[in-house]
Amino acid sequence: MSRILVAGASMGGLRAAEQLRAVGWSGAITVVGDEPHMAYNRPPLSKEVLAGRAGFASLAFTPKASTADVEWRLGTRILAARLDERTVELDDGTTISYDGLVVATGMRPRRLRCPGPVAGRHTVRTIADAQGLRDELTRPGARVVVVGAGFIGCEVAATAVGLGAAEVTVVDPLPLPMVGPLGELLAGALLGRHEQRGVRFALGTGVAGFAGEDRVTGVLLADGRMLDADVVVESVGSVANVEWLDGNGLDLTDGVLTDEQLRVGGRPEVVAVGDVARFPNARYDGVPRRVEHWSIPTDSAKHAAKVLIAHLAGAEGELAPFAPLPTFWSDQHDFRLQSFGAPVLGLGDVRVLDGSPDGDVLVGYHADGRLVGVVALGGQSAAMGAARYRAQLLKQPALTA
Repeated sequence: MSRILVAGASMGGLRAAEQLRAVGWSGAITVVGDEPHMAYNRPPLSKEVLAGRAGFASLAFTPKASTADVEWRLGTRILAARLDERTVELDDGTTISYDGLVVATGMRPRRLRCPGPVAGRHTVRTIADAQGLRDELTRPGARVVVVGAGFIGCEVAATAVGLGAAEVTVVDPLPLPMVGPLGELLAGALLGRHEQRGVRFALGTGVAGFAGEDRVTGVLLADGRMLDADVVVESVGSVANVEWLDGNGLDLTDGVLTDEQLRVGGRPEVVAVGDVARFPNARYDGVPRRVEHWSIPTDSAKHAAKVLIAHLAGAEGELAPFAPLPTFWSDQHDFRLQSFGAPVLGLGDVRVLDGSPDGDVLVGYHADGRLVGVVALGGQSAAMGAARYRAQLLKQPALTA
């Protein structure tokens, strides 16, 4: 019996199974994932779940009826793959053969390698992570240190302030929060908004170690300062779950390198989806990049399913290259960041399109004089302003054209 194995049972794995059925695959599909849960929505973990406004039932995706016969092997890790033999080994001792493989194993949080106790230090990636962190944030008088001023770090800091934490301090070696994806203009505006709402910042420095014996009582900064802490949240980036693919001659330096069709290592029977895939986006400059945005699992699954099924069916010809329009949003305190396109490619030419950094603002990012991304900061009207540029960004020719 022909089988497609989907490695990873989170959003990317679910969307892959759904899209395989949508494009006509009637053979067996087996999805393997290390969490015990079916796929669920992760963005609310650092906001609604942490704040106690949402439980797991509200996060879980409802699989489409077409996937009713899909086999789900949950709570199971893939230990190794032998791509030449088209098999994978699972941690329960079984081996699964496949005709097609979808790599959708995603990311895990990077952890700090600093001396000091482990208890009291948290990450936010799973529902269990968020529930455990909430129990600590809601203790009276909690002093919270968030290490990392990126998306998750800023969202957790905002949520902690909303929960009434006594102190919330964000530490980052960069000079401004989220300056990497946003640039200095919006990052400066974001800093001011957080400070106005009670978040403190220790910027331009890193973490040298943690104080305490059985659990964390403080965070020692690289500049010599000590921050008192009852709870530490580590939000210092992600690591791709690719170790199971070692030994197959693949480029795994930052996720799984694919071609413009999401095929892995020149193997037409192996595709990658979601934030583990490092792909060249034909809409821009063709440089392979991973994209950790909520829309990418669905967009990549649609394309990869067509590519894989065409190969398994022996169909000739190539699809148009994968060329998604990246989209992200981030809710913090009472405002939202909303983005369309690739602002990071236009950080050298940032212009205010509407409003003011002191209020609702819409900013455009340009490369070689043309718009490549927009980001809105503020309320609903600002977010709607960004959405109005979506059609324009979709029509733009490739940067390399």
